[in-house]
Amino acid sequence: MSIEMVPTAAADDTALVAELTDLVNRVYEVAEEGLWREGASRTTTSELRGLIAAGRIAVAREQDHRIVGAVCIQQLSDDIGEFGMLVCAPERRGTGIGRALVDFAERHCVEQGARTMQLELLVPRNWTHPVKEFVHGWYQRLGYVLERKGELEESYPHLVPLLATPCDFLVFHKPMH
Repeated sequence: MSIEMVPTAAADDTALVAELTDLVNRVYEVAEEGLWREGASRTTTSELRGLIAAGRIAVAREQDHRIVGAVCIQQLSDDIGEFGMLVCAPERRGTGIGRALVDFAERHCVEQGARTMQLELLVPRNWTHPVKEFVHGWYQRLGYVLERKGELEESYPHLVPLLATPCDFLVFHKPMH
């Protein structure tokens, strides 16, 4: 398996953008089941095309070049990097792809000066989601510490009408040494 940033020129590769959009939406359909109204999806081809053009998407590929994972990476400030939209092909879960993508994102941001990594996790406000509980624990095992809890209405008001249930987002930080 190899991990690499998707070249910005690949934003024009319709097949690649469609493949990534499908992977992200398939994974999040299960990972965020019950959080969103019927018909809402995690991303669109337009959004992913823009993220690729901005140089923010990394992919994990098998030796046959099949995409088995992806992550969105960005610098929030000079010393804070962030990753999100982390996905692994369902048939490859538990094989280390997610951890390898997080490691890649951390290294990428540290190379650009980050001293802290951040991630946000969407969680239902009034009930427990089993997938969210699992990834919450997984991020903690990777060294991420809950920094604060935010209300979605404050930071992402445009998403609120798409929700099927009230949600908060947890902001995690990890110091990079």
